[in-house]
Amino acid sequence: MRVAGVAALLLAGPAAAQEAGQYGGGFIEFLMTGRDPGAVARPLRASPVAADGTMLARPAPRSGDWVGRADEADPLAVPRPPAAPRVAAQPQEPAAPALAMDPRYARQTVPYEGRHGAGTIVIDTPSRFLYLVQGNGQALRYGIGVGRPGFTWSGVKTVSQKREWPGWTPPPEMLRRRPDLPTHMAGGPANPLGARALYLGSSLYRIHGTNEPHTIGQNVSSGCIRMMNQDVIDLYDRVPVGARVVVI
Repeated sequence: MRVAGVAALLLAGPAAAQEAGQYGGGFIEFLMTGRDPGAVARPLRASPVAADGTMLARPAPRSGDWVGRADEADPLAVPRPPAAPRVAAQPQEPAAPALAMDPRYARQTVPYEGRHGAGTIVIDTPSRFLYLVQGNGQALRYGIGVGRPGFTWSGVKTVSQKREWPGWTPPPEMLRRRPDLPTHMAGGPANPLGARALYLGSSLYRIHGTNEPHTIGQNVSSGCIRMMNQDVIDLYDRVPVGARVVVI
């Protein structure tokens, strides 16, 4: 009987079975259908094609990868933030606050007819300008803040040392006048000496930057010469130790 049943199935052929498992599976089903009895059948779906022959998007496979057209975005993808633009390294000169000082005191090249030679620093206290003589009848002019009444001075000094972002130690006489001041402050943007300092001889006077740019063009200091941080950096890079400084 078993042989007869097998023969009947062979005679019936694949046309008599339309679904997987019709032949009972195993080797007989493989002979009759060519189908792996252990495989799970999946319906095939054609990818839609546009009129110009371009293949359109089709459903994503189980991996979740988008398989649409190359020029299409995945409608389910989480938008990525735009890449941060490349920026140049921060400049050496600190940025000046907007409207920090009178524009008359901006750094500029001006005619110079004085008697001092190239490389000399000339400080015109009444006009609140500092000149770096260039020669050839020109000078670089910078706006400055100078000593308040009773604290101005004049004379000739030399640049004895230079410091970047100097620390500040108020002298005893200043601490007596201002006991609220710290005995020492490390260098940095909040330091009253600003970004650079040029020390004048053995005195306590300096040409230095400031953390109060609005005071440029005013008589406000205890005798030091204040400059915008950008300007004192520029001067610092141009002037060597030993440069002559004339204060008038």
